[in-house]
Amino acid sequence: MANKRDYYEVLGVSKNATDEEIKKAYRSLAKKYHPDICKEPDAEEKFKEVNEAYENLSDPQKRQMYDQYGFDGPQANFGGAGQGFGGFEDLGDIFANFFGGGGQQRSRGGVRRGEDIERLMDLQFEEAVLGCKKTINVDVSEQCTACGGTGAYSKSDIQTCSRCQGSGYVTVEQRTIFGMTRSRSVCPKCGGRGQEIKKKCEKCNGKGSVTKNKNIEVSIPAGVDTGLQLRIEGKGGPGELGGEPGDLYIRFRVKPHKVFKRDGDTIILEVPISFSDAVLGTNLAIPTIYGDVSLKIPQGTQSGTKFRLRDKGVQNVRSKRKGDQIVIVNLVTPTNISPEEKKIFESLQNIDTKEKKSPWEKFKSLFKK
Repeated sequence: MANKRDYYEVLGVSKNATDEEIKKAYRSLAKKYHPDICKEPDAEEKFKEVNEAYENLSDPQKRQMYDQYGFDGPQANFGGAGQGFGGFEDLGDIFANFFGGGGQQRSRGGVRRGEDIERLMDLQFEEAVLGCKKTINVDVSEQCTACGGTGAYSKSDIQTCSRCQGSGYVTVEQRTIFGMTRSRSVCPKCGGRGQEIKKKCEKCNGKGSVTKNKNIEVSIPAGVDTGLQLRIEGKGGPGELGGEPGDLYIRFRVKPHKVFKRDGDTIILEVPISFSDAVLGTNLAIPTIYGDVSLKIPQGTQSGTKFRLRDKGVQNVRSKRKGDQIVIVNLVTPTNISPEEKKIFESLQNIDTKEKKSPWEKFKSLFKK
């Protein structure tokens, strides 16, 4: 016994530590030294040491005997290293939490949280950018009015589970390379409720809740885009035996607009402009998602010129700040002109030839050595 460390020292707690403090210290050390996680060469021995300390200090009778006699008392079999994982009923819970164990959430008493569900929703461009209200059809959980959520036909039909004695869990022993292990699992007889129902409620068939199909109105915030999700708490799958319903996740798919293009929070709009308007300048009533905005086109505007309309883009879902709208003007060259228009253009061409080089001549001159 001389080589053994004091159990309180092993767990790093004082002799006056509460049961909760001992359990908390054990959980932390069990995670730290578990052989599947810790790569230290003596991890297995430390893990067994922590296990032994917790097994004895978590049991009131063993702890009292240890406090009075130490390792040499009349009940000296404190579960040495050879005893494996005795007393580790919480081991499954610890490592399920540590590794992010999934599945449905069940708590003591068989209460089961409903599953999360996902729905795809199609939106028009304007609905996504400006926000809207939509109605969606989902199954919602409501407490069974016939049994009051107990799942039983009557109160006399509820009794303590004969297998788990009301705890909702059973202990399973298994031999491993570390010795005998004990782990907890949900009682297969009562499903974790801790109670047996001799006769189930006829309306809910023992679930304690009933499922109803309902239409719910959903407020879609301005600025959503394809791929974004909206979480609606409590509108998912129904819970059981008083358990909370899951959440509803709505994933959006936005249909493209025939004119507007979206790039994040920026809206891009290409507008045609005539030759005369580009040369002389003009004012255009530019469409935006918020209505028309007057835009001044200066004289001599080139095709492809970009103009920025501040705060006429998409409102950001998180920051609530609005992006801008970029207006790109494209010069439209007429294809069918009247004889009168032809004469006007020929006159302009002659003027350009006499007074200055044409744009084509300027371009060609760049290639001359």
